[in-house]
Amino acid sequence: MMLVQKKIGLLLGVGVMLVACKTTPMIAPPPSNIAVVPPAVQYAPSKWAMLPDWATLDLTPSWAALLQSCRALKARPQWQQVCTGAEQVDKSDSAAQRAFYEDKLTPYQVFNPDGTDQGMITGYYEPLLKGSRVKSERFAYPLYAAPEDMLEIDLGDAYPELKGKRLRGRLQGKRVLPYYKRAEIDAGAGALKGRELFWVENAVELFFLQIQGSGRIELADGQQIKVGYAEQNGYPYVSIGKKLVEIGELKLEEASMQGIKAWGERNPTKLTALLELNPSYVFFRELPEHLSAPLGALGVPLTNEYSIAVDPRAIPLGSPVFLATTQPNSETPLNRLMLAQDTGGAIKGAVRADFFWGFGEGAAMQAGRMKQQGRMWVLFPKGGEPAL
Repeated sequence: MMLVQKKIGLLLGVGVMLVACKTTPMIAPPPSNIAVVPPAVQYAPSKWAMLPDWATLDLTPSWAALLQSCRALKARPQWQQVCTGAEQVDKSDSAAQRAFYEDKLTPYQVFNPDGTDQGMITGYYEPLLKGSRVKSERFAYPLYAAPEDMLEIDLGDAYPELKGKRLRGRLQGKRVLPYYKRAEIDAGAGALKGRELFWVENAVELFFLQIQGSGRIELADGQQIKVGYAEQNGYPYVSIGKKLVEIGELKLEEASMQGIKAWGERNPTKLTALLELNPSYVFFRELPEHLSAPLGALGVPLTNEYSIAVDPRAIPLGSPVFLATTQPNSETPLNRLMLAQDTGGAIKGAVRADFFWGFGEGAAMQAGRMKQQGRMWVLFPKGGEPAL
């Protein structure tokens, strides 16, 4: 995500991105209305027969994603036996994999705090942008590394009840102020001179790269360089799709990634003002060439069409999750065993997921159209089930 703060789901949603830090300035007491408790996720023991198409699904594509999760999970006591055993199962034998799951894990259906079992399933992908190491008339929009003057503030150091809540800021004399907003950064604020990793040719494409959280930059010689999330300026995402719907520029069904890009092409003089309605800004880092895919929040490469982003307060990161939803903009069933390997700023709540479609135009099309209802089951290791 790390693919955070991302994704197509953010087009019509709101997310707050907060990170770890080392400094603890003097700050005022927190407002009493800050929510500091995780969502009241509810699990209910289920049966394998309740998972749609479980008995007939080909599980082999998701097995590779499970083995990726095990790179992180095997350090957890409740997963050690599962991950050790998984290494011995034939990677091409779906029946053996199904028997393994049924022997070693137990499905629990996920419910929202209000007792409902359905939630929003959106999609994200890895975009490709044309770019350069140097600024030119064609390549005029900077892709920045994290600024050196941005502080990361752990509120839990001062207020234990805010453990896990983190802010970003900057020093002005002895005062800690919020870091600069998107419009201020675009105007040159912040210690960002010399922090340009690349220059790209399209402001809208750069904006959506920030939503996705990772992507590739193609240079003039054809070399493609992977970039991934490094930091974020601390402001919640403001949905520009929602803004366009509110002012009557787009219909709700048109407020997809493709619809917003088309609006920008029709309204170039209004585009900057629209983008700057979203104060959130994402900074990047170059990723190793050998990575097969972007790294998710779990720290392992994502698997195309078999990794999802979840709210880790509700769904244990790394867990297998059976997803029952439909294909993008369709009623055709999409029932699949996924792995919860990522997080996202707009991915908040129990029955909520962001589906990783992979790299390229086909993935972009699917991700941009995906806004479906779905149900979810988490597979827990036997002996490591949630307390009910």
